[in-house]
Amino acid sequence: MKNNIYKFVFFLLISSTMMANVSLPNIFSDNMVLQRNSEVKIWGWANPKEEIKLVSSWNNQEYKTVATNQAKWELTIKTSEAGGPFTISIKGYNEVILKNILIGEVWLCSGQSNMEMSVSWGIDDGEEEMKNATNPNIRFFTVPKLTATSPQNNLLGNWTESTPETMKYFSAIGYFFAKRLREDLKNVPIGLISSNWGGTPAEIWMPEDVVNNDPLLLENAKKLNEQEYGPRQPGRAYNAMIYPIVGFKIAGTLWYQGESNVGSLVYDKTLGALITSWRKEWNDNFPFYYVQIAPFKTGSNNFSNVTVRNSQRKLLKEVSKTGMVVISDISDTIDIHPKNKKSVGIRLANLALAETYKTNSNLVNGPLFKDIKIEKNKVIVSFDYADGLYFKDKKSNQFEVAGSDGIFYPAEASIKNNEVILTSKKVVNPAKVRFAWGNTTQSDLFNKANLPASCFTTEGF
Repeated sequence: MKNNIYKFVFFLLISSTMMANVSLPNIFSDNMVLQRNSEVKIWGWANPKEEIKLVSSWNNQEYKTVATNQAKWELTIKTSEAGGPFTISIKGYNEVILKNILIGEVWLCSGQSNMEMSVSWGIDDGEEEMKNATNPNIRFFTVPKLTATSPQNNLLGNWTESTPETMKYFSAIGYFFAKRLREDLKNVPIGLISSNWGGTPAEIWMPEDVVNNDPLLLENAKKLNEQEYGPRQPGRAYNAMIYPIVGFKIAGTLWYQGESNVGSLVYDKTLGALITSWRKEWNDNFPFYYVQIAPFKTGSNNFSNVTVRNSQRKLLKEVSKTGMVVISDISDTIDIHPKNKKSVGIRLANLALAETYKTNSNLVNGPLFKDIKIEKNKVIVSFDYADGLYFKDKKSNQFEVAGSDGIFYPAEASIKNNEVILTSKKVVNPAKVRFAWGNTTQSDLFNKANLPASCFTTEGF
């Protein structure tokens, strides 16, 4: 009995000593990248009322705060222009020193398996790319797959430098994105946080109350629970895989997800709610760039995949500071995991370099439906990003027109002044148009940047 009491007292002493130690979430570790030219939040735990002193080596500035009664502390520090390596010292009753820190650009890479997919999965030219992946100015943080019923304060993991071994198991799209950014941004380090889970719907990646408080999203989420693969309850991945890093300053988010929402008629509202909720939690209107899912044969419904792709197109006008890359030309309609991840990463990077960093003045978007003009039996379709519009095979059979009855018929298509002219003998008074409207249809309309047009329908724009 006495022995047990001694053990219990010893446990309390050890616990209180552990509690007294200044500690940080694992997202703050050696080798991390902090966002440059920013006010960056750093937080952790300590004894209640313990004084915390932080010193950053890039400016030798000291910051002070006191831990709350809940044993939490938080500081906002200023980062410099890109550079490193630096150290950060955090002192309370003990001292924590974070080493080999770089200051640069930090991007969150999230979604399902196509964002998760790495060289180890067997991507195009993966082994060759892996051999050349040693780059101490590209850093990775991989978030482990976990769910939780309530928001978590920490997660496992640590920052690592890019080497053939670490790159092999990291998001290939993220890696190629970082590599392309460095070509234009020169000596700016890039930090990537990968938080992905194959087979997951968008609803599990946003706060549960966002879904529960929206009747449309809630009704749609209930249909997801009928499926068996992977976590499907709203908020579960968000709680364990996003919430612990909320507040870690990022330049923006890359997103590749939607395959597990195929069949949804409201994916634009779903993803829009996710983007809005993340920006609200971070208190930062950061850019959100995403990949339109690839054409793929999905079940018996000829339009379930294309409907999600069209929702992704519509979202661009519904939510600010968003961008989308279309990959129908590099997709494989019989493989839901296209292996050309390098082109996807480069297209996302070109978008960020043009929109976020303003260093790329090239055309970085494929043609996007803008408007239609009807002249008697003829429809004139205009596009954004339409410079050098052309059909891949000289002509297109992917346009359809319908009258007020909504029945679509194939249309003859020609290009004039970077607009598409449509006619159909079966539709005397055209009212609606759709393009590449099929689950497996790979767009045959391109612009001078050789980027494909997104599918679209003028029904609901």
